[in-house]
Amino acid sequence: MRYQKALKYFATFFCIITLNFFLPRIMPGDPFYFLSSEQGEVAVTYSQEEIDRFKAYYGLDKSMLAQYSSYLKGIIKGNLGYSIYFGSDVKTIIKNRIPWSVSLVLLSVIIGGGVGTLLGCLSAWYRGNASDKFLYSIMVIISEIPAFLIGIFFLFYLAARQGIFPLSGGAKPFADYASWIDVLLDIARHGFLPTLTLSVVQMSGFYLIARNSMITIMSKDYIITAKAKGLGTRRILFRHALSNAALPIATQAFYSLGQAVGGTLLVENVFKYPGLGSLMRQAVMVRDYPLIQGIFLTVTLFVIIMNAAVDILYKRLDPRIT
Repeated sequence: MRYQKALKYFATFFCIITLNFFLPRIMPGDPFYFLSSEQGEVAVTYSQEEIDRFKAYYGLDKSMLAQYSSYLKGIIKGNLGYSIYFGSDVKTIIKNRIPWSVSLVLLSVIIGGGVGTLLGCLSAWYRGNASDKFLYSIMVIISEIPAFLIGIFFLFYLAARQGIFPLSGGAKPFADYASWIDVLLDIARHGFLPTLTLSVVQMSGFYLIARNSMITIMSKDYIITAKAKGLGTRRILFRHALSNAALPIATQAFYSLGQAVGGTLLVENVFKYPGLGSLMRQAVMVRDYPLIQGIFLTVTLFVIIMNAAVDILYKRLDPRIT
């Protein structure tokens, strides 16, 4: 079974990196005809002679099969290529943007997961009450709203209308900070709304998982016995019930890490946050094939690793699963 799982992940990875190669090339135009500004304006800046020379330099004058072969060899060697638009190594560009995206993903899963799990436990304890019905309705509604719409709402109300947070960016440009504490505070202010948006999205998923798991656990004999003994609500809820409902919640945490990446890519563009999402938008706008491929490859590896971690976690927590 272990080898079958490994083969499944390898096949999935191979299919994705193959699509990763062909999909950007299906788009109209190429990196030398479509050089777009932030406003989406299109301008041809190279002569035909320069275009032919650049295509030869980047290997885009070869057949599609030859390009695909070079692409696979590069991945095996760990070489993601050279960005056509930015004129820099793809790995270096992605390396500089990853910390911004990873911080959003981790913080949103930790905050959203913690709050969602807590609310799910309380909702299960008071199942059928008005508070449970209200929470359940709100969370179901939130779970159906795309992350970028939630982000637009926060951007409009808390940033544009109230002026509490910055409208965009990851830090104040050309700021003269007095200390490293001021740097962290500025980064935290700029990252608050993207983190809040993703946390709200994550919260609904954790809430529903925790509530369903806790409702099942609450019907067990040992919970009924604990209630009969007169144990406190907090002790029953968190020491006896939550510990036994931990498996699906822990699994949701790893799944959320993978799923949060997709939401992060969209939310970053709402707030123009300097992570992989905004970088992906730039790469697509200018048809930067190597950079598009590098970002997709990075995201794919992260999601596959998280899914593999879920399988390992399941087997560790429940040996009956094969």
